[in-house]
Amino acid sequence: MTGEDAADSPLTGVRNFRDLGGLPGPGGARVRPGRLFRSGHLAEATPADQEFLAGLGLRTVFDFRNDADRALEGPDVPLPGVRHVVLPLSDAADGEEFWRTLREGTMPQLRAALAGGRAEASMLETYRAMVRDRTGEHGRMLRDLAAGGTPALLHCAAGKDRAGLAIAIVLLALGVERDAIVADYLKSNAPHRRYRLRRTAPDAPEEEAEARRLVAPLFDARTAYLDAAFDEIDVRFGGPERYLTEVLGLTDAARQRLREDLLTA
Repeated sequence: MTGEDAADSPLTGVRNFRDLGGLPGPGGARVRPGRLFRSGHLAEATPADQEFLAGLGLRTVFDFRNDADRALEGPDVPLPGVRHVVLPLSDAADGEEFWRTLREGTMPQLRAALAGGRAEASMLETYRAMVRDRTGEHGRMLRDLAAGGTPALLHCAAGKDRAGLAIAIVLLALGVERDAIVADYLKSNAPHRRYRLRRTAPDAPEEEAEARRLVAPLFDARTAYLDAAFDEIDVRFGGPERYLTEVLGLTDAARQRLREDLLTA
């Protein structure tokens, strides 16, 4: 299965799944199919989904959710012989308050939290913060991948933000151009990939459309969000090379192993 955006994923309980294989790398190389995958959480994977995932030959699943996410959605289903690595890229306290507001908040509470550009501003800062404050987690991920952790599946809750940035960092290490990274990231906007928010607060019919508009920036994959992360890498850390090597601790040898494993001519 490749990274195309057709709605033909065999998975029914796992959203936003795709293989990064085929993305263009340096010097005409391509990301090798069947080595690097991304998705939403695996807590609701059906028996058929589990059979499919087991058939990928995965060695590692990276779960970037925090404790609040896992309490809400449940733990990933176990996959035989697959190492499950939990690397939260956001704080549980923030996640608990976030989901409570989205699911249970009244319309005045939603407006106070999200209207007037506040939702977009929150997302931009989230991406900057993941670059700035989660260097230990991203560095460990790269080292694990380089040390034989592939084939690997990287996921968070929706497979868009935390997994999206983690995938972007891996692709930067492989030498994939930013335009190609953004193009893959934007595939998360396809209707069949998007996270399904279930509101428990009763919205009046005339307020339902407003509620959808208010929360939309939180569930959109927007170029501006990934650009904010790239800007943080460039401005604060002096560009991807310094970020990868000096901040995340990716050695030349580890990067070479990554490229040999994940790229094909």
